[in-house]
Amino acid sequence: MPFISTETNVSVPKEKEIQLKERLGQAIAIIPGKSESWLMLAIEGDVPMYFRGDDSAPTAFIEVKIFGSASPDAYSRMTKELTAIYGDILGVAPDHMYIRYFGSDDWGWNGSNF
Repeated sequence: MPFISTETNVSVPKEKEIQLKERLGQAIAIIPGKSESWLMLAIEGDVPMYFRGDDSAPTAFIEVKIFGSASPDAYSRMTKELTAIYGDILGVAPDHMYIRYFGSDDWGWNGSNF
């Protein structure tokens, strides 16, 4: 049950949204036991964002939420991949994005909890 949420001050036209969807779908497999078949995405562009008091550079806040947990090594590899993805597609520099990970055993789906 992975969920990746993106907020960015960059405009995200449909073609970039599709590129993000495809690359994130591949990247989620870095976390053991996770796959695109259960991946949910939310991508919100044109969000007013300030980083270091400035709103002129491309900026992003990314949250990766998963059912269960993963190792620090998996999260580290995922950070490296997400940094590349958001840099390639949206032009966000590595020092202008935060990536937050959250694991939980409390997930509901299809009318019940796992």
